[in-house]
Amino acid sequence: MQAVVGLLGALLAVLMVLEIFLAFLVPQRVRRGPRIVRTVREIAWRPWRWLANALPDRAADTMLGLYGPVSLVMNLALWMLGLVVGYAALQWAGGSRLAVGPGVSFGQDLYFSAATLVSSGTGQLSAQTTFARVIQVTDAASGLLTLAIVIGYLPALFQAYSKREATVSQLDARAGSPPTAGRLVIRSTRRGGWPAINDYLGEWETWTAELMETHLSYPILASYRSQHVHQSWLAALCTVLDSCALTVALAPVGTADAARFTFAIARHAVADLSYSFRAEPTPPTLDRLPMARLEQLIADLRDGGIAIGEDPETAFARLQRMRALYEPYVNALANRLALTLPDWMAPESPTDNWRTTEWH
Repeated sequence: MQAVVGLLGALLAVLMVLEIFLAFLVPQRVRRGPRIVRTVREIAWRPWRWLANALPDRAADTMLGLYGPVSLVMNLALWMLGLVVGYAALQWAGGSRLAVGPGVSFGQDLYFSAATLVSSGTGQLSAQTTFARVIQVTDAASGLLTLAIVIGYLPALFQAYSKREATVSQLDARAGSPPTAGRLVIRSTRRGGWPAINDYLGEWETWTAELMETHLSYPILASYRSQHVHQSWLAALCTVLDSCALTVALAPVGTADAARFTFAIARHAVADLSYSFRAEPTPPTLDRLPMARLEQLIADLRDGGIAIGEDPETAFARLQRMRALYEPYVNALANRLALTLPDWMAPESPTDNWRTTEWH
């Protein structure tokens, strides 16, 4: 019996160390990640989301925004608990030799394991045999290693979050709140024609590549929401994809090369992220840009003196083909993360975040 418990304890401790190693130190691939972390995050997300949906809109958004930090703490607590139980089981299997005389109880084994892991005093308990001392040293090393890794991990996590949100906020003045591709394209082309929107979309290529890398390496970042209710990283990414597709479909030949490159990396990002989050691609239930709305957008561009490279029907067909490449993925991510996809068109109104404050 002691051998079986000792083997199970050793496996549990090794599994927890491996999970911490994979979660914090190994760049995660699309098809590989810490299984326990992913499973716990998915299981806890369902009741959390259900409870948030029962709250008013603003309170629901606040609660959903708390899930990222809470799940991080929850996973850390789970890893620490697994290490405590694993090392306590090993001490019990070794006879619980933590005091002079007879062995102590399993409850004291748990206390000794937890106190050693967090580098606090162990009271009257001390390892009395070589085996117990080896387990104690391994236990203490695991605690110090976990603490050092977490201390180094958190600054990297919040730096990636801050960099992401700084760029998302910059989209507000050009695309509105929430952002829309129609508004972004119209505002940009009025200032410099197709070259202006093409150059601007080209600037998003780096941000999109960095977002893909950080959100695959730190999946928990996807659960960290923006400070403003009408903004999100997914809405920004979807707006960039919509704008790239619209520019490629409508701009004269040779004036949208940068938009094509940004579209390619952005589509790559949403495809990999949807696979990473086990979000099966699903087309939106409603058409986000019917032909009538596209014709209105084209009319608005022409009113501003912007030349259209193709007739509306040809442009619509090209746009539909490009939308089919990414809309199922962004829709799946939106459903999975309880985020809202932006519209294609929005009326000009003083609702941008930079125009408003909490006082009005």
